Amino acid sequence: MLSYRHGFHAGNHADVLKHWVLAEVLTYFNAKPAPWTYVDTHAGAGLYRLGVGVGGTQASHEFREGIARLWAARAEAPAVFSAYLEAVAAFNPTGRLELYPGSPAIARQFARAGARGKGGDRLVCFERHPRDFAALERLFAGDAQVRCLATDGFAGVLQVLPPPSRRGVILVDPPYEVRGDYVRLIPAVRAMLAKFPQATVLVWYPRLRRVEAEELRRRLANLAPEDHLRVELQVAPPPVGGRGMTVSGLVVLHPPYVLPQRLQEGLPWLSGRLEAAPGQGRWTLEAKIT
Repeated sequence: MLSYRHGFHAGNHADVLKHWVLAEVLTYFNAKPAPWTYVDTHAGAGLYRLGVGVGGTQASHEFREGIARLWAARAEAPAVFSAYLEAVAAFNPTGRLELYPGSPAIARQFARAGARGKGGDRLVCFERHPRDFAALERLFAGDAQVRCLATDGFAGVLQVLPPPSRRGVILVDPPYEVRGDYVRLIPAVRAMLAKFPQATVLVWYPRLRRVEAEELRRRLANLAPEDHLRVELQVAPPPVGGRGMTVSGLVVLHPPYVLPQRLQEGLPWLSGRLEAAPGQGRWTLEAKIT
């Protein structure tokens, strides 16, 4: 199914959580000079104009309860959000929030150029939707450090692992539109780790159905039982009837050792900024890192 397009939800509360964690992981990777490779299994269009729906359709304006709230309060944001907010600011130089970078554009902000003849950090981005892939190619046209592939990310990622750098981050962010995404995810991540055991793997998930989400995160944690982290953010109680997403999370396999502390520093403030009403915000952070 290729009906899902991330532009409908760009900049919402789930994006904020996901991209903040990604920014923290890549900041850690940049603490060492050795190059890294970033792989995005479901990259989307890469960059989104806020307030304008994809393909000229009516936008959902979900960003107003997400990145817009952080943008308005960026002067008072804890230092742990600096890297993420600076990546967003790079696309909004006038100070007015008009564009939101998706995960590949966020990652590109952290990628360093090569030194002494080396190629620098690399990005490999997979996207199957033809319009989003065309936009992704335009965004990175002429960029020698980014490779865009119009194929299934679950299968394609195995063809690019392990990267020559032997240091890398993989973001797995399927739309979860069909049950097949849930079925394919665990075997796909297991295969990624078999080919690239030292990879840091971030898996995003919506908690639309509590039982299904709990089973997914349990099985993900079991792929690295002694070296994983789980973080969830709830901005409002689950809606009556189950429509709409108010809770999302990430499981990070082989996370940087500093990540739990960094997230602990920022989650209380983030929850307060993004909650729909006072007292409705909740967050969960669990880590087992050896």
